[in-house]
Amino acid sequence: QVQLVESGGGLVQAGGSMSLSCAASGRTFSSYAMGWFRQAPGKEREFVAAISWSGGSTYYADSVKGRFTISRDNAKNTVYLQMNGLKPEDTAVYYCAADLGITTAQAMGLMSEYYAMDYWGKGTPVTVSS
Repeated sequence: QVQLVESGGGLVQAGGSMSLSCAASGRTFSSYAMGWFRQAPGKEREFVAAISWSGGSTYYADSVKGRFTISRDNAKNTVYLQMNGLKPEDTAVYYCAADLGITTAQAMGLMSEYYAMDYWGKGTPVTVSS
């Protein structure tokens, strides 16, 4: 079992920055990849970014590449999402996710199109005003 708790959401103006955190507990944090997903009002949940178990590789959705950075601190059992250059279309509830069977960032990103991760946080809302 893995428990995930997101924090850091809120309201920000377009062009601004925001950092999200996801604290994990349960199974050995450093043994699986972690990812961030988001769901905008009226839309399906979509993949945002993923990071490998070691933090050595990352994978991003095209829509956030160059603006968002995912990182992790295995000593603190925490994964982060630094969001810069925010746009109104980034408005969504952001979720972190984990799957004990996925260890690489690319696998999480590619599998997310057809596979539901095992563990999800409850989400944190991010609103970007124009």
